[in-house]
Amino acid sequence: MKKYLAELVGTFVLTFLGCGAAVSLGCAEENTAAVVGTAVAFGLAVVAMAYAIGGVSGCHINPAITLGVLLSKRMSVKDACMYWVFQIIGGILAGALLAYIYGAESGLGANGIAGCGGDVCLAIVVEAVLTALFVLVVLGTTDGKVGAGNFAGLAIGLSLILIHLVGIHFTGTSVNPARSLGPALFACGDALANVWIFFVGPLVGAIIAACIWKVVGEE
Repeated sequence: MKKYLAELVGTFVLTFLGCGAAVSLGCAEENTAAVVGTAVAFGLAVVAMAYAIGGVSGCHINPAITLGVLLSKRMSVKDACMYWVFQIIGGILAGALLAYIYGAESGLGANGIAGCGGDVCLAIVVEAVLTALFVLVVLGTTDGKVGAGNFAGLAIGLSLILIHLVGIHFTGTSVNPARSLGPALFACGDALANVWIFFVGPLVGAIIAACIWKVVGEE
């Protein structure tokens, strides 16, 4: 049970601090400093949680990462399902707190497809590609034989910063269904109507990453 609760806490922290930074900084395409600050916030949240709860649950705090790990046969289906449940709960709790603090009208750092010109297919492709790269980093750095050991958390956090720097322009960068669902439930409107995109894209990306790692990483 401890590892499931750890996933809830970790996902809550990532969503609350990352999305909270986006709102506080006024993250928008024309505000370069805010974009960089938001990207760094998400990355640092992952680094912090990796070293805080990594020894308990592995610090997935992302359903897409859990799917990649499951497909790589590093965890059981039961644990994966429980991780998903608690990650979603963590994201929703963070969304609720963000709504209370900032108000739903702030947008809550929710993802969207305006940067893609409303093109759903483009948004899915962007999310799938970025998630595939992110999950590939996770699978590689946490591999028991060729991984980065204690430096894995740092590498994963830095890669998430890079991914946000690219993806914020298009979708606000999700690569994490739980992070998207929490704020969307309280922001409502287009954010909630389009939230399915941020399940499909990241989960497809996770599958791609697991396939790539099976080819290049496994002996």
